[in-house]
Amino acid sequence: MVTRRIMATSGGFLSTDRWDVMEPGETFLRMLALSGKERPRVCFVLTASGDNSGYLSKSYAAMSKLNCDVTHLQLFTQPNAPIKEHLLNSDVIWVGGGSVANLLTLWKLHEVDAVLREAYDNGVILGGVSAGSLCWFQGGPTDSFGPELRPIINGLGFLPFGNAVHYDSEAQRRPMAHELIENETFKRIYATDDGVGILFENEIPVEVITDRESDEANRKMAYLIEKINGEVRESPLARGRLI
Repeated sequence: MVTRRIMATSGGFLSTDRWDVMEPGETFLRMLALSGKERPRVCFVLTASGDNSGYLSKSYAAMSKLNCDVTHLQLFTQPNAPIKEHLLNSDVIWVGGGSVANLLTLWKLHEVDAVLREAYDNGVILGGVSAGSLCWFQGGPTDSFGPELRPIINGLGFLPFGNAVHYDSEAQRRPMAHELIENETFKRIYATDDGVGILFENEIPVEVITDRESDEANRKMAYLIEKINGEVRESPLARGRLI
């Protein structure tokens, strides 16, 4: 039986002491381990940033010390590879940050959404940061439309919940997440502080992972927000196994 997995994060890669150089964090490394492959095939999908070349270059460079085959799928100005073949031949697909609203529109236009559904059902491990986290859910707060957050509700819905990213670093995120539960836009929202990821298996949250071991001491967490007896409740989900 295939296990469907998504790593939904507000992290994945870490800054280093070298200017503009990133390295993989524990959330991303866990995805590689879960692939079960000695040399996993990793595909970067950076649609949300407009396939930004600098972002892509840094992503490739961050993988230089890992035993992986790294590719990418870009949609600007046209797909750089056959979309279905490229994605289905991957072991791990990582979606970068940017505009989730634009990402969803372009994915639908190029039928990337349908291919990702097939990849998910086939056991390809999906994940991403910020927009690359939010896209897998029903929706959640986004700054895709400007500095004032607005909700999106047309996410892919592979995970039947809401999602709130950058929960500890952007002041508008928590109030809007609570509002979306209060008005019952979503029944549940899973939120992540920066540097935190939630691993979902078969649409069930099973583990909270931080990009650095020290983040646990720094109180980096994930959260479940839901409405209980008419009140919005936020429950912290500390690092480690949930079930």
